[in-house]
Amino acid sequence: MGEIIDLSVPLQAGIASDPPGHLPEIEYYDHTQTYEDMLRFFPGAQRSDLPDGEGWALERVHITTHNGTHLDAPYHYASTMDHGQRAITIDEVPLDWCFARGVKLDFRRCPDGYVVTAPDVAQELERIGHELQPKDIVVVNTSAGTRYGHDDYVGKGCGIGREATLYLLERGVRVTGTDAWSWDAPFTYTAQKYAQTHDPSLIWEGHRAGRDIGYCHIEKLHNLEALPATGFTISCFPVKIHAASAGWTRAVAILD
Repeated sequence: MGEIIDLSVPLQAGIASDPPGHLPEIEYYDHTQTYEDMLRFFPGAQRSDLPDGEGWALERVHITTHNGTHLDAPYHYASTMDHGQRAITIDEVPLDWCFARGVKLDFRRCPDGYVVTAPDVAQELERIGHELQPKDIVVVNTSAGTRYGHDDYVGKGCGIGREATLYLLERGVRVTGTDAWSWDAPFTYTAQKYAQTHDPSLIWEGHRAGRDIGYCHIEKLHNLEALPATGFTISCFPVKIHAASAGWTRAVAILD
């Protein structure tokens, strides 16, 4: 097996990882705080019976399935996919979608809020000399990649438009990924365009391409700068949450 590169961010509270109202909360309990909890399982036992008087360390979390590095299921984007079929949830995502050859498209040069087009994708694939194959996992390196946890993270990076997304899906791609907060352009930029045009097709256009062809994407990837354009496999198996719209994943790249 080749070198393994971690592509996941830590699930961390107290940083600007998500918009207000969507931030994770984590309570930490160390060994000195939990010994009474442990002793309840062993009637008659005393703290002195525990090594160094310690209980266990544990954490209680209040999060959504979209905090941290996660894989979105088609159900997240809409109730239907593939032109009217029921959209699958995260526990129904085929596992062979989640372990496949990876391809990195470098769009760090694009300004914040830019919406990547199908010609942009075709040009980048030509630049790196790659022809897409069914089940390739395509990840997008944006300017947001190095800003995770900073105050500007949610508004950083470019997004992938509807036609660019369909360009990938029509060639058999079923999992994509981004190091930005969203596969789409930051909402602040889309809101400005909508205010000028009142065009509803601009809203979440990359996500909603999944209504035509069902697909998943990974959000909040990390360390894509360390990857070559090709020559690696991505593993992004999601946590199996019943009927959920997403599942957390420890995404990694395995270099050939």
